[in-house]
Amino acid sequence: MADAGSIIAIYDDYYADGKVAAKREIASQQSVGHIEAILQGKTFEKILDIGAGEGAVLDKLNKRNLAKTLGAVEISTSGIEAIKARKIPSLKSLDVFDGYHIPHSDKSFDLGLAIHVVEHVEHERLFLAEAARVCKKLYIEVPLEHTRRLDRAIRMSGPSGHINFYTTLSFENLLKTSGLAVERLKVFPHDLAYEQHLAGRTKGWLKYKVRTEFLKIAPKAAMRSVAYMAGALCSSH
Repeated sequence: MADAGSIIAIYDDYYADGKVAAKREIASQQSVGHIEAILQGKTFEKILDIGAGEGAVLDKLNKRNLAKTLGAVEISTSGIEAIKARKIPSLKSLDVFDGYHIPHSDKSFDLGLAIHVVEHVEHERLFLAEAARVCKKLYIEVPLEHTRRLDRAIRMSGPSGHINFYTTLSFENLLKTSGLAVERLKVFPHDLAYEQHLAGRTKGWLKYKVRTEFLKIAPKAAMRSVAYMAGALCSSH
């Protein structure tokens, strides 16, 4: 059994005081937009949010009717309590898990979500194999922080528990070597609302324009220089 004790220690009380609520609310809006872009209008009977945090993504999935039934597993007890408090109508199962063992039967969900989870996971392929066991398809999203400024990314994201750093190539390789077939992979800049939340109205707008236009004009150079996000829709072999 893989030891998830250090991750549990970081996140057990992470959502208890609500300090991260505003950032996660904006980030969840961003992530659900990415999911919709990848799914291209497709909806599912049952979706499982793996590493559901405090439920911001679940709440938006419910409001946008992307699934008839939602389920969630989360490593943090404070996250579980925050999800319960939302009283999400389509959420039919909510469980604590250790990061590597999901308490559901094989292929019991049509789509699994792992949104900004894998960068925290010590044993990435064990995690992804378990997610693929339970879900017919997976949407996985990670930050692309392995740029020329990797040293800064390590310093900045260390307190949040990031231990894995990706390029598009290393992310795709991780998925393929975990036994997943990549159906669609997209690179996303941060949304304007997210940039402005972090940097303020004016500076955030400038960062948004630079990041977005750089990606359009010179994608390879942009991804070597600036952090983006990648989302991938996968199926298991």
